[in-house]
Amino acid sequence: MRYILAIPMKAFLDVLEQLYKKVLLGVTLDNENHDYIFYLDPASLDQDCSTMTSLECPNPHGVQDKHQPSSANLATISVLPMCLKKHSPIGSAREIVLLQLTVIKVMVTRILSVETDFRAKEKYRDVIKILLKSSDIDSKLTCMFQDSDKLLSHMAAKCLALLLYFQLREKITFSNSWIAFCQKNLSEYPENEKAVYCLWTLTFIIKEIFKDTCSQKTEILKQFLTPFDTIFEVFYSLLFSHHFESCQDTSKIINSLICSLELLELLIASRIHLKLHFTCQRILFLKPSCVLDVITWPVQAFVKRKFIIFIKKCLLWKVGEDLCRGASPVLMPPDQHLDVDMLALADAVLRAVDLGLLRTLSVHGKPPRFGGEEVQPTCERAPGPDHVILRAASLLIIKSLEIKFQSRTSANEMKVDLQSFMSELLTFLKPHLQPSLQSHNPCEWISKVFIEQDDDMLEAAKASLGIYLKLTRQRKATESSTQEKEMWTHHTHEYGYNPHCIFLFLLKNIGFDSSVLLDFLISSETCFLEYFVRYLKLLQKDWAIFFTICKDFDLTASKDSINICGCSSSLVQDRSSNQTELSPSAAFGRPRSVHASVSWASDFSSGSLSQLVMSKETHTTLQADSLSPRRASHSLVDYDSSDDSEAEGTDQHSANSKQISLHQEEMKKPQDTVGTGMDKKQLSLEHQSRPLVPKQSNIPFSVDCDNVPKNVSEVGVSYRTLKCFEELQSAIYRLQKKNLFPYNAIPLLKLLKHIEAIYNESMNTL
Repeated sequence: MRYILAIPMKAFLDVLEQLYKKVLLGVTLDNENHDYIFYLDPASLDQDCSTMTSLECPNPHGVQDKHQPSSANLATISVLPMCLKKHSPIGSAREIVLLQLTVIKVMVTRILSVETDFRAKEKYRDVIKILLKSSDIDSKLTCMFQDSDKLLSHMAAKCLALLLYFQLREKITFSNSWIAFCQKNLSEYPENEKAVYCLWTLTFIIKEIFKDTCSQKTEILKQFLTPFDTIFEVFYSLLFSHHFESCQDTSKIINSLICSLELLELLIASRIHLKLHFTCQRILFLKPSCVLDVITWPVQAFVKRKFIIFIKKCLLWKVGEDLCRGASPVLMPPDQHLDVDMLALADAVLRAVDLGLLRTLSVHGKPPRFGGEEVQPTCERAPGPDHVILRAASLLIIKSLEIKFQSRTSANEMKVDLQSFMSELLTFLKPHLQPSLQSHNPCEWISKVFIEQDDDMLEAAKASLGIYLKLTRQRKATESSTQEKEMWTHHTHEYGYNPHCIFLFLLKNIGFDSSVLLDFLISSETCFLEYFVRYLKLLQKDWAIFFTICKDFDLTASKDSINICGCSSSLVQDRSSNQTELSPSAAFGRPRSVHASVSWASDFSSGSLSQLVMSKETHTTLQADSLSPRRASHSLVDYDSSDDSEAEGTDQHSANSKQISLHQEEMKKPQDTVGTGMDKKQLSLEHQSRPLVPKQSNIPFSVDCDNVPKNVSEVGVSYRTLKCFEELQSAIYRLQKKNLFPYNAIPLLKLLKHIEAIYNESMNTL
C-alpha cells in the first residue's frame, strides 16, 4: 500500500529558501541529486485541491526527515502536483512557485557562467538534467504562459527559455511537446494568443546564443532553428496579412508585431554574424512589402518608428550590432543570395516611396519615447519634428537608390529615378528644416538632417558619393559637349548629391577641425574611413570642379558676412572692448566653431555640434577601442597607391565581402609593420616637407568686416580645407610614428600628400 506524505508549507518553503541561497552563492550542493528534484518540480495551483501533497513513498516510516525526502526512495518516486489552495493563502502558493522558478533560473545561469566553481557547476548540471528527465517540465511551464499573474507567466517563460538553451548547450534533444507547442500556436495565429509567448521564448534563446562566449555558436543556432525554419515563414505571412483595421483589440496585434520584429532582427543578425543560411533568415527579403506595409497602417507612431529604423539597419547591413559588441563574432563573408536580397529590399522601398510612403510618416506631433508618448505636464517638450524619422526616411531612399544603381547600366534610367526620388525626398524634408534649405544649394540637406547623428550622416554621404561615382562612369561613356557637362553639374546640385558640396558642408559643420576628422578615422562607430578614402580619390580627379565650388561657397559666405555686419553693427561695437584675434579658419566668410552662430545654418545649435566635436582627451580611448575589427572599412586603405583600387565600389556588396577578408588579413599583421624602413623614411621626409601653404597666410585678423582680407586664396574655403588636411596629416603621422594608429595609414597619407601637391600647383598658377 502506498501513502501520500504531507509536507508542511513553511517547512517546504524553508528548504527551498536554503537551496536558493546556496545556488545564489555558487556553493556545491551536499545531498544526492534526486533529493533536490522534489523541491524544484514546479507546482500547479488547483482550486479544487484540499491538501498539500508531496510524494508517494512505499513506507511513510521510512522517511527520515519530513522536510527532506530520503534519497533512497526518490529514485522511483513520481512527484504529484502541489495543491496549496485551501490549507494556505494563495499568496504563499504563488511565492513557492516563483521561488522554484527563480532557483531553476539561477541554477542554469550558474551552469552557463565561467565563474562558477567546477564541482558546483557539475552538481547543478546533474540536477537540471534529472529534472528534465523525471518531469514533463516543458508542459508545466507552458501551462503558466497565460496565467492571469503576469509575473508568474513571465518567470515561467524565462525559466523555460533558459532550460531550452541549456539543452542546446548540452546537445540534449528538445522534447516533442515543446516543438509541437510552438508549431501549433504559430501556425494558428491570430486565433491562438499563445503565439506571442513562443516568439518571446525563441527571441530570448537566440539572444543567449549571441551573448555566449563559446566557439560553437553556429552549431548551436543551427540545431535550434532547424525544427522552426518552415513555421516561421507561415507565421510571417499570417501576421502581416492580418487586417489591422478589423482587429478589435489592437494592443494584441501591436504586441505581436513588436515581438516578431525583434525575432526577425535576430534572424537577420545571425545571417550577418554567423555563417548560417536558413529560409527564415531571408523572410524579410523574400517578402519585403509585408514589413513596409506596416508603416502605412494606422498604428501608433512608435510602431512605425521601430519598423522604419529596422529597415534602415537592414539596408545598411547593421542589424545586430548591439548584440555583437565586446566579444563579438567575426563578420562572415556575405552569402550567395545577398546581392539579390538587398536589391529586392531596395526595390520594395522605392516602390513604397513611389506609392506615397513618406506621406504616411508621423513626423509632427508627440515624438515617441521609451516610456510612451505622454509626458508630465510640468515637463516641457522641445517643439519640432521627429528627427529620427527624418534621418531614417532619408537613409532609406538614398541607400536604396545606391543599391539599385549597382545593377543598372542605363545612365538615363538612373538619372530619371534619381530625379524622381530625390525631388520627393527634398520636398518631404523642406518643411521640417528650419531655416529651410537654400534654393541655391540643396546639397546642404545631409548636414541639416543628420547633424545630431554622425554615423548616419556619414552613411548618407557615402551612399550619395556612390551614386555620384556610378553616374559619373555612365556619363563619361556618352557625354561629349560642354553643355552636357554643365547640365550634369547643375543636376548634381539641384538634387542634392554633389559630393564636393556635401563634404564641404560637413567640414563647415565641424568648424574645419582636423581633430574631429581624426576621431572619425579612428572610431569604429562610423564608415568615415571608407567614405574619406573614396572621396579623396575623387578629389584628385575633380580638383577643378572642387575649386570652383569653393569659390561659390566663399561668395555666399561673403554676402552673408556683409549682411551680418550691416544688421549687427551695434553688436560688434558692444564687443569691441573684448575683441579676440581669430585665425583665418575662424574669421573669414562664414566663421564656424563649436559655439559659432551662422546665418545660413543657424538651426545648428552649439549643443548639437558638441556631440560631434570630441575633446582631445578622448583620442586615447578611441585608439584603444578601434583596435577591434570593424566591418572592413579599414581594408579600404590596404593598397600602395590611389590607383590600385580604381574600380572600387562598383558593386557594394561584393566589395563588402572582399573588405572583410582583407581586413582580417590586415589585422593579423603586427602593428609595427605599418610600413617598411623605406616607408618610414619616406614618411618622415614627406612630413618634413611642410608647410602646406605659405606661413604668412596665417596672419590673424579681427571679425570686423572692414578688416576682412581681400585675398580669398589665403582664407577661403579651399584654404581652410587644405589647412585641415595638413593638420590631419600631422596628427596621423605622429600616431603612426608611435604605432598608435589602428591600421596602416601610409596609403591614406599618400592621398593627402597628393591633394596637397595639387593645391600648391593650383595656387602657383593663379
